[in-house]
Amino acid sequence: MDVFDLTPGADAGNIATMSNTFEKLLAEKSVLLADGATGTTFFGMGLQSGDAPELWNADFPERVDRHYQAFVEAGSDLILTNSFGGTRYRLKLHGADDRVAELNAAAARILRETVSRAGRDIAVAGSIGPTGEILAPLGDLQQEDAVEAFAEQALALEAGGADVIWIETMSSREEVELAVQGARRTSLPIVFTMSFDTNGRTMMGVGAADVMGLHGELGVHACGTNCGIGAAEVVATILNMQASIPADGAEPILVAKANCGLPEFIDGEIHYNGTPEIMAKYAVMSRDAGARIVGGCCGTSPEHVAAMRHALDNTAPGPRPSIEDVQRELGDITAGAIAQARGETEVKTRGSSRRRRRRPG
Repeated sequence: MDVFDLTPGADAGNIATMSNTFEKLLAEKSVLLADGATGTTFFGMGLQSGDAPELWNADFPERVDRHYQAFVEAGSDLILTNSFGGTRYRLKLHGADDRVAELNAAAARILRETVSRAGRDIAVAGSIGPTGEILAPLGDLQQEDAVEAFAEQALALEAGGADVIWIETMSSREEVELAVQGARRTSLPIVFTMSFDTNGRTMMGVGAADVMGLHGELGVHACGTNCGIGAAEVVATILNMQASIPADGAEPILVAKANCGLPEFIDGEIHYNGTPEIMAKYAVMSRDAGARIVGGCCGTSPEHVAAMRHALDNTAPGPRPSIEDVQRELGDITAGAIAQARGETEVKTRGSSRRRRRRPG
């Protein structure tokens, strides 16, 4: 793959030669607005708890198109494919592990067709989530099998028209490494994001500084955080990532994709309590904290994303917020994230339990 200058305002001639929409948008814009939740939208269309949204790529492509179109209309510059649980291991739970190529290619193809009607450039991000399996020696999944599973999914997403492989909601550095290894079978840029949901770290103990180190080792296009426990924690994590960049190092492209507040159980259903106003504030603070790609995760509707679009377009860039600013505007931050902001990057205590990563939605 050709390597281009992806800083905003790069040479116009350079931009004109770019064939990859993701790289082109990064070179043209200071910040990209991503999409919001997938599961939340599909539940409103009739998806039942426990069903695989990926099957809708074949069974109900018009609903998947409608989901994508809602985020086009909300102003997203980058939209994720409906393929989070598209590895053979996740699809096996639904008797569809022999349909990896079909379902992932369809996810990307439908989105490619949707954005082709937009009249503007929108990047197709091929979503890849965790396998849901435990790696050896603690579990049964061998590393080479994980790499093959990720490669199988990534190649199908590329075949369907993805512009970038988007590895998301990871908790262990080992699975990130294997997913990136598999994604490298494609010719596409690679992004990874991890979920900081355990006192300022992932549930496997990965901190903000660890992510920056992993980014440097893997040499991927971008990294960051998604899902987790709310907007304030995501912005704090971006600040901690920024603080971990070596003084002589190139500034990486950071991704912030927060849940829309916190989940509440109301009338038998899960609702997220974030408002469009809160998500608009979060978008601006994420940008000012240093994120170049900003979006939403669980509970984030097209209405929320439209509010984020308006805020980013109509609020001038400001100074980098402090942890105190984030707490005042967006809510509580965990003690672990605050400790990392003070430069305390070592893990003091760490549980040994492992659990399956939930699907963003």
